[in-house]
Amino acid sequence: MSESRGQQERPGGILMGRPFGVPVYVTPSWFVIAALITWIFGGQLTEVLPELGGTRYLVSFSFAVAFYASVLVHELAHTVVALRQELNPRRIQLQFFGGVSEIEKEAPTPAREFWLAFVGPLLSLVLGGLFYLAFLAVRPASVPGVLLAGLFVSNLVVAAFNLLPGLPLDGGRILRALVWGLTGRPMTGTVAAVWAGRVLALVVLFGLPVLAAARGGAERSTTDSLIDSVLAAILAVIIWNGAGGALRNARLKQALPGLRPVGLARRAVQVTADTPLGEAVRRAREAEAGAMVVVDGRGEPTGLVKEAAVNAVPEHRRPWVQVGALARDLEPGLRLGTELSGEELLAALRSTPATEYLVVRPDGTVYGVLTLTDLERYLSTAMGRR
Repeated sequence: MSESRGQQERPGGILMGRPFGVPVYVTPSWFVIAALITWIFGGQLTEVLPELGGTRYLVSFSFAVAFYASVLVHELAHTVVALRQELNPRRIQLQFFGGVSEIEKEAPTPAREFWLAFVGPLLSLVLGGLFYLAFLAVRPASVPGVLLAGLFVSNLVVAAFNLLPGLPLDGGRILRALVWGLTGRPMTGTVAAVWAGRVLALVVLFGLPVLAAARGGAERSTTDSLIDSVLAAILAVIIWNGAGGALRNARLKQALPGLRPVGLARRAVQVTADTPLGEAVRRAREAEAGAMVVVDGRGEPTGLVKEAAVNAVPEHRRPWVQVGALARDLEPGLRLGTELSGEELLAALRSTPATEYLVVRPDGTVYGVLTLTDLERYLSTAMGRR
């Protein structure tokens, strides 16, 4: 369906292979849509090939698999272009409504963004043409004829749907590239494509059931209308949420250059491991510090006092608890230099997950403590702006 940019690793589903070194996953939702396609397409086969009997569901399931193989080719087109542009494609997921290519980096120019987005629908059109040529070589009222006709039509639908101008669809990426090229501002292109995607979601929600009812006429049953409405609602939610996710990711990319531990680190007081917690808290309040660092007899940092552990100790017990019991040993990965920023800082945090990190100056002296809570608050604010 589209490309997505994200920072968090998520479970991918069932690993199916690694073409071009990029993992391909099938999510559990794929089995839902495969079953739905098998049921609907199998019902339609009774009118075209009534002699198949129950075998029609095997044929319709084969169509579902072949259709998603076409979707995979569509996504692989995005992946190959992303590889050539060194944009670090992470994975491909086949899911409920099509597929998603997860690409870590943004295209550096509008022209590259355009081709990265357009190549998927283009290849779907090529596949549709190939299936049509193959269809001409067989008898229409046969299993190969029905399958080829279905794949011809479905690939045209995939291409046309993905060219609709709204994120998270490929057409939204194309619109973003065009607006970016005209204005010179990628964020302007993103915002335009996001709002186009939201409008598209509303059109799908209300327009698809009306269109289906108009085409079906009086012969459509209540069940058919209900299925159309449910599918339209699911698709509209996917488009709406995808548009919002694209905007949050764009805001995050925009905020990353300004992400520095210097601006987020809390002032810290330095205490020895045997200092009573009550005394350490008193010193922190006097210094207007929001964190505590455990040091040895020479003043070298050895641990970070965990904020959650401090908050869990009742006030009346704090004079009897030593801060060393509430500290995490200072591993190498918990030291962050003040010079880190953006993607480099996030990569350092991902390499050693923790709730607190010691921020040190180039000469090794303590600057402060960066907490994961403060970092997440900063990123949430950056991604939540509209």
